[in-house]
Amino acid sequence: MHKLSPVSADQTRSVAFERCRLLFADQLNLARGKYVPMTEAGKGHARFCVGTYAVTYDKALVAAPGGGMLDGLPDMEMVFDPDTLRPSWEAGTKIALGALHFKGEPFALCGRGALIRAIAAWRARGLEPMVGIEMEAYVFQRDANGQWVPYDTPGAFVYGTGPFTDPAGLVDAIWETAHACGIPIESINAEYDAPQFELTLRFADALKAADDAFLFRQMAREVLLRKGYLLSFLPKPFADKSGSGLHFNISFRDAQGHNVFADDVATGALSDTMRGAIAGMLHHHEALAGILAPLTNSYARLQPASLSGYWANWGIDHRSVTVRVSAETGAAARIEHRMADCAASPYFAVAALLQAALMGVEQGLELAAPETDDGLETINTDRHTPHDLGAALDALEADTVLTEAIGAELVANYLAIKREELRIVGECDDAGQIAYYLPYI
Repeated sequence: MHKLSPVSADQTRSVAFERCRLLFADQLNLARGKYVPMTEAGKGHARFCVGTYAVTYDKALVAAPGGGMLDGLPDMEMVFDPDTLRPSWEAGTKIALGALHFKGEPFALCGRGALIRAIAAWRARGLEPMVGIEMEAYVFQRDANGQWVPYDTPGAFVYGTGPFTDPAGLVDAIWETAHACGIPIESINAEYDAPQFELTLRFADALKAADDAFLFRQMAREVLLRKGYLLSFLPKPFADKSGSGLHFNISFRDAQGHNVFADDVATGALSDTMRGAIAGMLHHHEALAGILAPLTNSYARLQPASLSGYWANWGIDHRSVTVRVSAETGAAARIEHRMADCAASPYFAVAALLQAALMGVEQGLELAAPETDDGLETINTDRHTPHDLGAALDALEADTVLTEAIGAELVANYLAIKREELRIVGECDDAGQIAYYLPYI
């Protein structure tokens, strides 16, 4: 096959498709996959080694449950519908997303499969989970010595747009490519610190939202890398700057397409669904950190008075809490969960949040009073995320009700991989930890 050039913003999409890029997110949110000819993509399945689930970022092998290291590293299969291939940011290429199978059955370690199960559980109650995803990231450029340093944006400010915020036009490149690929952007703007950007995708059903977020993150990083820049979603790449989060905006539609949260704020009385969903998320707050904040670096971001989702609290239109109820009503009504960072797999993270929320509804968990103080110096709770990744993983393992709901085998594999990562990275100082993670996140 001849070398294919990347898609440019003004390139037509009439080029003949020559290959398909098969992609899936593993437990580390790495975009695993392979290129195959379109003739092979038409079969709707492809084989991969299950050992994908037995390695850390730096490919250290781990005897993780389900990873096959002690079983001869057998094959698993990615199964997809050839009629639902998506356009790519690479010329002559389409993208296939699918679910993983093992020995003819859905693979227990597949995060996308875990999300599909969580969606099905809500559908059994007659409700369709809808999700909107906001990502934050910093941009790096090379200095004279070839080292990654912050992108030079001397005129940037909060909610900044245009050339003073983005002199190289990187936002334009991301936006135009996303449009060509059918990834719907809601907004992009400069965030609190320079050169930090907020990248928000439009609401969609939960599976499409996770698919879009997974592809967008990979696309944006690859597009900027070709231009000589690094888009990093690390939660805390700079000690003296604010952290980067991943916010999940969640609502539910009934069979008539009506947002069941539509009138909650307007009436001043939250529905049982909203109250239960928030209560469930907060009840499992410490354990959720093990999935939503999956790096040692995540806990440099999760600190008091950081607007990061540290405290197990909620409030109406309050950004110092973990679960923020938007002041919007009608179709835009939603709850926003603010703890996660973009090292988390959107599939695994949304599955965990939906399962926690569902248990809150089904068990009728009591919802504490909302935060009405500043949430910075005065807080209405003493519960918070664990202070480090090791404690968060312990909290996740101990919350067997949540792990069973998400998928016990998936969580057991994840814990084994992450604990080996923790052993490796725990020997590094802060700079060493960032150097370990930066190429991947």
